[in-house]
Amino acid sequence: MPADARPVDVRSDIGSAMPRAKSELAELVRFASVHDPRQFPVEECTGAAQWVQRAFVDAGIPDVQLIETVDGSLAVIGSRPAPPGAPTVLLYSHYDVQPPGDRNFWDSEPFELTERDGRWYGRGSADCKGNVIMHLLALRALGDSLDIGIRIVCEGSEEMGTGGLEVLVEQRPELFAADIVVIADTGNARVGMPTVTTTLRGIANVVVHVETLAGEVHSGMYGGPAPDALAALVQVLATLRNEQGDTVVDGLDAAQTWEGVEYGAEQFRSDAGVLDGVGLAGSSSVADAVWARPALTILGIDCPPVVGSAAAISPRASARLNLRVPPGMDAQQAQDALAAHLVAHTPWNARVTVDREAIGSPFRARTDGPGYAALSEALEEAFGHPMGTAGQGGSIPLCTGLARVLPDAEIVLMGVEEPQCRIHAPNESVDPTEIEKMAVAEALFLQRLAGSDS
Repeated sequence: MPADARPVDVRSDIGSAMPRAKSELAELVRFASVHDPRQFPVEECTGAAQWVQRAFVDAGIPDVQLIETVDGSLAVIGSRPAPPGAPTVLLYSHYDVQPPGDRNFWDSEPFELTERDGRWYGRGSADCKGNVIMHLLALRALGDSLDIGIRIVCEGSEEMGTGGLEVLVEQRPELFAADIVVIADTGNARVGMPTVTTTLRGIANVVVHVETLAGEVHSGMYGGPAPDALAALVQVLATLRNEQGDTVVDGLDAAQTWEGVEYGAEQFRSDAGVLDGVGLAGSSSVADAVWARPALTILGIDCPPVVGSAAAISPRASARLNLRVPPGMDAQQAQDALAAHLVAHTPWNARVTVDREAIGSPFRARTDGPGYAALSEALEEAFGHPMGTAGQGGSIPLCTGLARVLPDAEIVLMGVEEPQCRIHAPNESVDPTEIEKMAVAEALFLQRLAGSDS
């Protein structure tokens, strides 16, 4: 057999399977699988989990089960044992999604896959259901010919950060035993440019509550000296950034620098959809800001809405804050610092309480093992370009948990979520060529690990 016969077959098989991939992604996107029963019925997540379970059985993983975790989510866990002496690869993804937000900002229904200008739009089309489809394409193309072990882990609460799968990793590490772990929840630096992620920022969210009055009072009769809880909240939130827009939290180092590839400001403006004439926040380079330094985002505020608001002083107000924690910084210490900062900077001796959400530690991947080398070769063959490396501003708490229970395993991060996908935002989309080429790369990668690429 010619040395390139198998890769050509893999590429052809995956290319011919793309219509089915689109149909299956449409089915999976149709589930509003937000792991929050306050927003969507639990049945949406259950249905998505069952769909993923059936799909991986169809893709040749004989033993796939649904395991309920401590946060109530269903983890899809499957395995195909390795032949004696062969390695085992764990393929990770998640089927839960971010809430769609205000649907008025979507150009099509968020839970209906819609094609426009060559891209497929829908909540979860990239993050992370597109990566589920990528795994399925690779496994089906390889069929029974692959002489390595495969484990499947598909999480059901990654976007909510409630930690169900991380606890399961600690409780039942045997379910995750592998030599190499592929975390499919990142993406290339841009379409067609193969990129692996080597660092992840952690997460340390809090909800801050400010109270000042027993109840609402008339702004005409009491406005001025009466302590306005919303004004107090605005004032304390303003202390979390300096005049240049850099995140400043008492006790946190915000001077780290990124030593890898750069992220051009104009590219970032395009990727993030920054409006013409609007400046970027912060005084550092983009790469420093998104990959190496802490970043504070106000996710939401509870206060009277504009429509229907009365001429009254707010007695209480709350905000949910997202703190991204770079590698080298302890997430728990960062959360402690944020909580202390909020208490210290709240004006007028207002009553302030801080509710802490689950933390996620930052992560730095090994890049010196055989799995990393095999992936580099596979990505270059699939895309026709050398593989690059980048950081990731987002968090994948599972990485640190797996690194703890699998200290000898290589963990690599890749996927279909390039910047144009606009994950977590309205009009999330995926480029189908990224799904196809990443699936080819994954199949070639698995072949190399099995020694069957020739």
